[in-house]
Amino acid sequence: MLPQEAIPAGPAVLRLPVEGDADQIARACSDPDIARFIPFVPSPYTRDDALAWITKAVPATWENGGADFLVADPGTGEVLGTAGLKPPDRFGVTEVGYWLAPWARGRGVATAAVRALAERAFARGVPRIGLIAEVDNIPSQQVAHRCGFTHEGVLRAAGSARGEARADLAVFGRLASDPGDPIAPFLPFFPGGFPGGSLTDGVVRLTPLTAADAADYFALASVPDVMDSHVPPVEPSYAGSEAVCRYAGHRWLTGQRADVAIRDARTGEFAGDIQLTGVVPPLGQAMLGYSLRPEYRGRGMVTRAVNLLVEWAFANTPLRRIVAGTTPDNTASHRVLERAGFTREHLVKGLLPGPGGTRLDDVQWARTRP
Repeated sequence: MLPQEAIPAGPAVLRLPVEGDADQIARACSDPDIARFIPFVPSPYTRDDALAWITKAVPATWENGGADFLVADPGTGEVLGTAGLKPPDRFGVTEVGYWLAPWARGRGVATAAVRALAERAFARGVPRIGLIAEVDNIPSQQVAHRCGFTHEGVLRAAGSARGEARADLAVFGRLASDPGDPIAPFLPFFPGGFPGGSLTDGVVRLTPLTAADAADYFALASVPDVMDSHVPPVEPSYAGSEAVCRYAGHRWLTGQRADVAIRDARTGEFAGDIQLTGVVPPLGQAMLGYSLRPEYRGRGMVTRAVNLLVEWAFANTPLRRIVAGTTPDNTASHRVLERAGFTREHLVKGLLPGPGGTRLDDVQWARTRP
């Protein structure tokens, strides 16, 4: 597919690995994140494993029509990671893969390496390159977007994982005819990125929902009046709650929804959740929803959270209109929306599924960008 020659890639160079790289490769592959997201990498990883990759795996990849490169510092030769292309399938399609050493992250190295590989492959007639990452591997998915790869879906339980669990895989692809420009997220992460970014007014703090919030999220969803407000109003499962939390970063990055934890700014304790869902980019519209633990109610925390999230959305995304729906008797939620600048627009009869097969009316509200 590609000639076995070095490829310059901005802050890095792609070259063939040599036995002298083994110690640095072994040190890099001892990183927990590499072990977590690349389950076929031995753990613990030894110098002998690195030598086996250099002397056996890499030549085999090249012999089968693929490409395996070491990613190195162009000045010092230090190992920064690896990048490669799988042997093409019968349609000439390939897939890119990579990992970075902990000391090389945050410098644009992976993006530069993947982009350089893609351009070389397309120039030699490859029609399509795939990129696959576990749904909770957000840095790898950000590389995909920065290299012009389009999100195409999720393959459930398609990846192996250490232990008994199987991994869901996010699929991205880039065609030779695609422009390759970086894809800006419709919903950027909070300042500080994912998962560490946040918004705060000093009383409440909003942080991205993560897998670590699964137990709190499930407990909140199990509160009877929160459960009744679900659409549909069914008893939650822990597995479903865990999936919402585990998928949160992926769905945020790909512009599907933003799931956020409401926290006490002083203690950091999980107080509730708030989300933007139903995102319709052509309309510049999203739907707002929220829930709060009973012991935190009556303090104005939801109103503060709504204002923080809506004002962030209007300042940092293309959203121009945020809507919300409540049942006619949910006066507490009505007051929240009124205090947060929402206008009551109309009543839709029988829109919402209610308990026992009933149908409930929906009072619809909206707030638009100033």
